[in-house]
Amino acid sequence: MLTAATASVILMLLVLGAALRPLVLPESGSTPPILTTTEIGFVQDMTVHHQQALIMVQRLDSAVDPTIRRLAEQIDHTQHVEIGTMLGWLRLADAAPVSTHPMAWMHTTEPVAHGHRKAVSANPGTADAAASMPGMASTAELDALAAARGLEAEILFLQLMMRHHEGGIVMAQAIDELVESGPVKQIARSMIHAQSQEVGLMGILLMQRGAEPMQ
Repeated sequence: MLTAATASVILMLLVLGAALRPLVLPESGSTPPILTTTEIGFVQDMTVHHQQALIMVQRLDSAVDPTIRRLAEQIDHTQHVEIGTMLGWLRLADAAPVSTHPMAWMHTTEPVAHGHRKAVSANPGTADAAASMPGMASTAELDALAAARGLEAEILFLQLMMRHHEGGIVMAQAIDELVESGPVKQIARSMIHAQSQEVGLMGILLMQRGAEPMQ
């Protein structure tokens, strides 16, 4: 019959063996990644894309029509929240906030609606790599928006943001087709829905001002 002391030693050895087993005999299975490489690329690029939308809002004349101002504030709020969510995912995935190969996750040049083309991967390391993203404004366009006042500012903001949203929708539709499920697919579909509605509103606001979308 085992003594109490012997039984205690055996129990301690069993517990110790269970604790050391993963170190001596690693588990055969591996933890799936937080995000796939494709999802990481999309999240990195969409974060950059969203950040330019925030710059547009910042450069909009504060004295514009209240309807335009409310739209700008809505876009600012929504995209701030989405940027925070996407940066959180990148931290969990131990990925950089910005890709060294913008748009490498999306390989196509097929034409899409409104005269835009789906982007192709940019040359890594180039200063204008972000320009490969659809809908992005140039530095000159952003400067023109900052200098514009009144009706001119309203029209230019609507034109730039409408084109920007259309580009973002192209990116979101691409990732929606590339991934089967998960939070990245969900946020992409949310972007498609919200930004499509805003594009429709911006088209109406431009028409009311006797202007047309940028080609």
